[in-house]
Amino acid sequence: MAIAIALAAPMVSVAQEAAENPPAPKQTPPSEKREKVSDLGAVVVTGAARTQRRFDASYAVNSLTAEEIQKLAPKSYADLLANVPGIHVESTGGEVQNITRLRGIPTDRGFIIFQQDGLPLFHEIDGHFFNSGEGMHRLDLMNQRVEVVRGGPAPIYASGGAAIVNNILAEGGDQTQGKAQLTLGDTGLYRAEAYQSGALSGQTYYAVGGFLREHDGYRDNGFPNDKGGQLRANLKHYLDDGWVKVSGTFVDDHNVFYLPIPVADPRNPSVSLDPFIDYFTGTMNSPSLRNVSLKYLDSSNVLKSLHRDLADGRHMRFGNVGFQYEHNVGDWVVSLKSGYTKGEVSFDALYSTTNPADANIFANSYLGTAQRVFGTGVASMGYALAGTNGATAYDPYAASGLVISAQYRAIESDFYSTQADLSAARRFETGFGAHDLNIGIYASFYGTTAFTAYQDMLLEVKGKPRTLDLVAYSAQGTPLGYVTDNGVLRYTTTLNAGEVDAKMFALYVNDTWELTDKLKLDAGIRHERYDYEGYAEGTASANLGDANTLADDTTRRFSGTTQTHDLDPSATNWTVGANYDFNANFGTYGRASHVEIVPQSNVARSIDPTIIKTKTDQYELGVKAAFGRSYVYLTAFYTKFDPLNASFVAYNPVTGRNDQSVPFIGTAVSKGIEVDGLFRANEWFALAGAVTLSDPQYDELQNSAGADPAAVNGNQIVREPKVYGNIRPTFSFMTGDSEIEAYLRYDFVGKSYVDLFNRTALPSYQTLGLGLSWKRGPWGVQLVGDNLTEEEGLTEGNTRTDALAGQGSGEAIYGRPLFGRNFRLVLSRSW
Repeated sequence: MAIAIALAAPMVSVAQEAAENPPAPKQTPPSEKREKVSDLGAVVVTGAARTQRRFDASYAVNSLTAEEIQKLAPKSYADLLANVPGIHVESTGGEVQNITRLRGIPTDRGFIIFQQDGLPLFHEIDGHFFNSGEGMHRLDLMNQRVEVVRGGPAPIYASGGAAIVNNILAEGGDQTQGKAQLTLGDTGLYRAEAYQSGALSGQTYYAVGGFLREHDGYRDNGFPNDKGGQLRANLKHYLDDGWVKVSGTFVDDHNVFYLPIPVADPRNPSVSLDPFIDYFTGTMNSPSLRNVSLKYLDSSNVLKSLHRDLADGRHMRFGNVGFQYEHNVGDWVVSLKSGYTKGEVSFDALYSTTNPADANIFANSYLGTAQRVFGTGVASMGYALAGTNGATAYDPYAASGLVISAQYRAIESDFYSTQADLSAARRFETGFGAHDLNIGIYASFYGTTAFTAYQDMLLEVKGKPRTLDLVAYSAQGTPLGYVTDNGVLRYTTTLNAGEVDAKMFALYVNDTWELTDKLKLDAGIRHERYDYEGYAEGTASANLGDANTLADDTTRRFSGTTQTHDLDPSATNWTVGANYDFNANFGTYGRASHVEIVPQSNVARSIDPTIIKTKTDQYELGVKAAFGRSYVYLTAFYTKFDPLNASFVAYNPVTGRNDQSVPFIGTAVSKGIEVDGLFRANEWFALAGAVTLSDPQYDELQNSAGADPAAVNGNQIVREPKVYGNIRPTFSFMTGDSEIEAYLRYDFVGKSYVDLFNRTALPSYQTLGLGLSWKRGPWGVQLVGDNLTEEEGLTEGNTRTDALAGQGSGEAIYGRPLFGRNFRLVLSRSW
């Protein structure tokens, strides 16, 4: 365990608010502070010198209130972020660990930093097979609101942040209040959540809440997809001139991961595989993978066996304790925020690798090797159900005529992260306007252990597939040997282990200069220094020695060697912005930011990693206008990455290895326009929308592995559409004491590509959703339906193998499809 104390918090604005308005014992209850979507006076605290109206901010920021989150009823955190312009999401992986990309940034997380009350739960964006964003954060009734800063001052208030998602939790007030909610879904969803807050004494307040959930899943695994829950609480005590707060978060949650599925026959892409693996409900996850054996040799040449269950999914367990303190010292406000997280993740998943193959072609490709190893008596190759010793034959041509290999992954990791910031903030007047000055340091001590084992399985092509054995038969039909071993095509093709401990310190300075009541300038700088100390265990090829199978001939084993790393990267980030409001209803703003993203600490526990510091320059120009209870924000953005690390880990279909990097280093440019608006025609009709138009392109890529980067330059960035967004009309009316709302949601995503060369497209798609809600007094009922028309749409592609060559077709035949039509019923009662 490490302790870090720092100065300059991501949430110094809260300190400034306290300086302007010293705290009083009586607090507004959380439910009364939850703004409505249409409230133009909604305030934000993230990325600013003080609490301010969203309309007054000199950067792009959204505030998603508890009421709006309730109305949107997102299936996952990524689903919620899809309502924010500039953020493209692929939320087809399940409830957690989805893809969130900001303004064309070509990474799965988009350099989006998640915080809880101004601090990350884990310092880095990614741990070992978990991310610190929607991989650790879960929405429930304790969320008072979610603030999202896109670009702007994000790199000043978050390490390596091109954007910040700040989860602001409910706190207690004088009035005891709470809410209980039950969600039922036609996909076998059962979720119960509740929260309560109030006063313990005249100066001490509490809030506590969480959820429990079990879910069969949007796809049929043959076992539950999600099971677990979360508990969060805080206790706040007001002092004469400040306050102190302690908080806690505990998560214990299983989430099975949906990976891409084949949707068309690679021999003839016009032939759908839907009769065998349903587009909307099918998955390669299967009960056949609930007792998988992985074998490898340790550094002492001892055979190790792991027994894993796919139903365990990603099992995230962690606890976080936080301490916050704020105090007025003369004209300064001093604010301390600190937190410590300790946890572990165990991850089991079946990853896609190569396209399905014609069963005869696949089998005959092993005939020569089988004859060499098992003798010239081998006359033919055939399939049998795994574990039957070749006795129960399987005929692929009675179904699709295809077989498929996939990669079972078993992951273990322990992690810890201590982070804290200490800020000093002061507002003062000069002869040339007022300044809000923040000075401080931030620090974090964190680390991970990592164990990784992959192996290839042979499967039939269908939903919930059975594992297969490929058998070498004599002319009389007697099994003479096996290519596989109980469904395992290749044991332990990838084997890694390592550990890293890291520490970082950062200095922040930010000043907001209010020259007049119309003109405001803002500038900040942040300098970070890191230190990584880690090691990775070396591996070598090994034959486990079973003469009856080829599956263990070329495994990876620990060699007894280690590769150590001691790295000390640094980064300097800055931002300059201006805001001019012509009047209370019309204004404009501009912003330039420079972000440096150092390699994450996992490079210090990897063998021969690609170590590149990515640099990003962001420019924004925005116009904002309010008309009564309506508003519109237009933001033009230009982002350049130089250098851009577009390297990726590729799957080798011959050896099955999936730990060797393909380097692509160069630049990329993304430019576009974001539109975020609400038009409220009258009391009964409103139209909201968020639309992004962009042009994300690669430029000047270099490759040292033989690929031709010239054919990539100018191409559309992988998995980045040029247009995406949603439109949401709402009808509201009163009937007696009842409030009724009906709303539609139209989402659209443009065409993108799975590969650098733009050979295989992910076609555009549109979906339609519906919501109905009824409220009367403390009671509420809500019905939500998604993808009502069962629109077909693919996301991701098959990233293990198609990033370079595509999928051999003009449109993707392998990917993660949208979920089919589904409904959720939400029952709630407040008090």
